[in-house]
Amino acid sequence: MPLYEFEGRVPVLDESAYVFPSAVIIGNVRIGKEVWIGPGAVVRGDYGEIEVGDYTAVEDNVVIHARPGEKTTIGKHVTLGHLSVIHTPTINDWAVIGMNSTISDFANVGTWAAIAEGAVVRNRFEIPDGSIAAGVPAKVIGEINDEYRRLWEDYKNNYNTFCRRYRDNLSQVKK
Repeated sequence: MPLYEFEGRVPVLDESAYVFPSAVIIGNVRIGKEVWIGPGAVVRGDYGEIEVGDYTAVEDNVVIHARPGEKTTIGKHVTLGHLSVIHTPTINDWAVIGMNSTISDFANVGTWAAIAEGAVVRNRFEIPDGSIAAGVPAKVIGEINDEYRRLWEDYKNNYNTFCRRYRDNLSQVKK
């Protein structure tokens, strides 16, 4: 597993988490239960602190970082879409961060909020609970409904099974 201590800062992972071999975790990082971290992801707590809550999916090539002396907090059951950049925000439980989006310093993404693909949530911007935000810069454009919640609960539960499934079934193909 690609874990690195940096200047006395050591990552701490729950034993049920799964980190893809090409992902990198550095420094002051805490990873919760059944967190799945995909190929190419970088979680870098070199001079800030990062906490990733239980049952969260960190998809391929996501970058998570924090400013010096600050903390990036990612709640439980969060989905961080492919290629997203997460830099010193708070992302609350059940949020969905769309592919190739950016969540900037000190932004706050509410519980069950959804950030559209390619959106940029600017510094200190607040996305209320249950809201949908899109655009550059991101603006609130709607609200999450019950059907969306049911659909995303299924998607999120699938990622939770990836921890076990990848551990038990992933093998490199040799030619």
